[in-house]
Amino acid sequence: MGSYGCGMIGSLRVFLGDLFRTAVAAAHPAACLPPLLPPPPDGRVILLAAGKAAGSMAEAAESFYLDRLKLPAARLSGIAVARHGYGRPTRVVRMIEAGHPVPDAAGLEAADRALDFADAASAADLVLVLMSGGASANWIAPADGVSFADKQAVTRALLRSGANIGEINTVRKHLSRIKGGRLARHAYPARLVTIAISDVPGDDPSAIGSGPTVPDPTTLADARAIVAKFKLELPAAVTRALGDAANESPKPGDPVFAGSPFALAARPADSLRAAQAAVAAAGYDCISLGADVEGEAREVAAAHAQLARELSAKGARAVILSGGELTVTMRGQGRGGPNQEYALALAIELAGMPAVAALAADTDGTDGGAGNVTDPAGALLDGETVARAKALGLDPAAFLADNNSTGFFEALGDLLVSGPTYTNVNDFRAIVVDRP
Repeated sequence: MGSYGCGMIGSLRVFLGDLFRTAVAAAHPAACLPPLLPPPPDGRVILLAAGKAAGSMAEAAESFYLDRLKLPAARLSGIAVARHGYGRPTRVVRMIEAGHPVPDAAGLEAADRALDFADAASAADLVLVLMSGGASANWIAPADGVSFADKQAVTRALLRSGANIGEINTVRKHLSRIKGGRLARHAYPARLVTIAISDVPGDDPSAIGSGPTVPDPTTLADARAIVAKFKLELPAAVTRALGDAANESPKPGDPVFAGSPFALAARPADSLRAAQAAVAAAGYDCISLGADVEGEAREVAAAHAQLARELSAKGARAVILSGGELTVTMRGQGRGGPNQEYALALAIELAGMPAVAALAADTDGTDGGAGNVTDPAGALLDGETVARAKALGLDPAAFLADNNSTGFFEALGDLLVSGPTYTNVNDFRAIVVDRP
């Protein structure tokens, strides 16, 4: 992040960074997971974790069972898979790091091992599934007739199409042997308990990690409609699979779901509430737009900028908070993510406005990017961002047209680089409006 000394803008930026850290801390598994963990059964605890928080969730669960309850290590087993750079030093549970958002061979192995563990579970065992955002890419088990390369091609096409996360997962669930409730089939008749950290608007269990342990309300017909809507060019094997009734997912009422509870350890709304309390403590009015904001990043930015200008015109001291998941329709060749694109569009809209600053970042610590642990979480901006860019010979509108928000904020030193946070409750955005 750029250095702004002790002036008002510098103080506002520091405040925004603190808000981001507050929101992330509220969703960390070490705090929110242990109260929900079930007691051990007569048999084994088989722990299956997937997603960006999988390592920290497995770590917290191991501490709970091995240290607090003194469960013998021989009665705990399992596997956890998180994106590269998000692993944790687990003691008993095997930790795998895999590709995200585009899956890789490690995700293929992780899914196979998870299915093996579930298949081996008996009625005396507990299969404890710990889910978080990113699991859809980390657990890869292609449907019969669909190759790993086919699944990668589908993921790339969906990510570039502008489809929202629900649409993406609807397609992926119908091309999988583990998603869309199918893991529950493998775990049956063991007791199945799922605890999740939600990264999706509305906290729909079937959408978190593509719902491997819960009924799937979406259908093959829905998946085909999404392919048609975005005019996706897919491998022939994928088209065939989406037309094969054998790939329909298990639906509500299926006996494999009987007596298998699902609980949320953390939600985007929880993190937003923690930030709201911090805003109030700092003496600002808080305008919360909710944790479920969706839409094209630059369009949402324009709406939020209008609200910020209205507040400024009234002489308000306020913070606008929002969560959710924005999308970017790729038209250029640049680097970036939804939060950085939102920030760039917002900077253009707020150009010249005094006493305003904003932060937009993904709570998992990476916003778009190439799947590297060093990818930025998001960006910061203020009313002088555009003027500083132009002084450097940069054209903000040209960067936006090329979807090159990372390049823009990198040149200004305004990327937010947090590193892995080991949790994931989606986007966090804050605009602070003060008096000049």
